[in-house]
Amino acid sequence: MINLDLAFVFQLVNFLVLVLLLNVFLYKPIRKHLADRAAQLSGAKEKTAAVDREVQEKLAAYEARMREIRSSAADERGVLKKQAQEQEAAILEKARVEASEALSSIKAKVAKEAQEARELLKQSAETLSSDICEKVLGRSL
Repeated sequence: MINLDLAFVFQLVNFLVLVLLLNVFLYKPIRKHLADRAAQLSGAKEKTAAVDREVQEKLAAYEARMREIRSSAADERGVLKKQAQEQEAAILEKARVEASEALSSIKAKVAKEAQEARELLKQSAETLSSDICEKVLGRSL
């Protein structure tokens, strides 16, 4: 059986004082430190989540802006391409007209030179034929 004497009471008081001192000087500061650390971690997690949301929002805005810019660039590229095709058609038409005019001018010049050559050949043929007739006949015509 257990004897409850003065040593037991002394040990019990000593144990309670030790628990009280450890609670005041060791357990409470450790719990306070752990609570502060948990609060810091949760604050950091919240801040990280907020920054992540902000980054996602900015990324979404950036991507929307990029789609907008690409769309407007495609529209502008289409307009510029259409203008370039119109300019190309105008330049080709102008070149065709100029080539047609140059060709008609050259044809007219060639026709004129051919007519002059015919007239010259006709005159030369008449002179040459009269000279040949004179030589063949031996007398002047």
